[in-house]
Amino acid sequence: METENAMNYTYMGMGMGMGMGMGMGRSFNDLSINDGSSTFSDCNSDRSGEFLTPSSQSRRLFLASANSDNSHEFIRQLVLDLSSCSIDDQKHAALELRLLAKNKPENRIKIAKAGAIKPLISLISSTDPYLQENGVTAILNLSLCDENKEVIVSSGAIKPLVRALKTGNSTAKENAACALLRLSQVEENKVAIGRSGAIPLLVNLLENGGFRGKKDASTALYSLCSTVKENKMKAVEAGIMKPLVELMSDFSSNMVDKSAFVLSVLVVEPGAKTALVEEGGIPVLVEIIEAGSQRQKEIAVPILLQICEDSVVYRTMVAREGAIPPLVALSQSDSGTNRAKQKAEKLIELLRQPRSADIAASPSHL
Repeated sequence: METENAMNYTYMGMGMGMGMGMGMGRSFNDLSINDGSSTFSDCNSDRSGEFLTPSSQSRRLFLASANSDNSHEFIRQLVLDLSSCSIDDQKHAALELRLLAKNKPENRIKIAKAGAIKPLISLISSTDPYLQENGVTAILNLSLCDENKEVIVSSGAIKPLVRALKTGNSTAKENAACALLRLSQVEENKVAIGRSGAIPLLVNLLENGGFRGKKDASTALYSLCSTVKENKMKAVEAGIMKPLVELMSDFSSNMVDKSAFVLSVLVVEPGAKTALVEEGGIPVLVEIIEAGSQRQKEIAVPILLQICEDSVVYRTMVAREGAIPPLVALSQSDSGTNRAKQKAEKLIELLRQPRSADIAASPSHL
């Protein structure tokens, strides 16, 4: 497996503190940002309502207060119902298990040990959208427990989850993206998920999904591409630069930070730089440095520096977009990190180096 380090960011917490449904940590070690905002999607569990069936609330209250033997028996019966000849029994059992895994972290281990994972995976391939959604989401909720991830993958969940990304309703697609994110927190799963066809579908969700879908897709893409060169190339080939640039250019989208973080792990690839420039990314990044938040500026500067370091042509394009004045302002600002200021100063130095018109016009210097 070919892996590499992300450009200058490490999204901490992707593989730590996840057992039993703990929340994702958020520390970007080159960006000392701790403003309490959520850059990426939590994907801590499905964010659905309770969808109460007539007796489900009372049953869950019973389970919450029952002794261990009774709770295990209740879960075992639900697992048996997943394979019932009655589709209504299957729907009821899938919903109950989904919500039990959502609401009580300790239930995630109980449900997995009761043998629920394989029949739930089978439901993901159902043509019934309700069954598919609940199968996907139950697997997402079970994947919040680190102990379950290996069993979920070894039971064959990746390909059905990818199919749900393609054929599911909006909730199934979003929760499939979150489930794949959770499974990708195990490093060796990243290549398998990438080779399953997930990345073009996640790019499509990033471009065409609702806000939650875009957020979930960006989180999954960041995780899948952060350390795996093969996945970066798949994302670029799938046309990821177009939606990333469009989202970064729309300050009202609440996706500027998220898109820029994804871009930051892709731009180390030469093909990604070319695609970014072709999609009009340079003017957008310069605008972020001019008008974006402090965090957005500190993400954009290293990206532009990465683009410019080995290309006189790209330096010329960045300079012509008027990048030097806002970079000077950033480097002299009282706010922001020292590292960001140093990168801004380095980029200014590059942009001020002599550039001949002939060199700038020559493709051989890209």
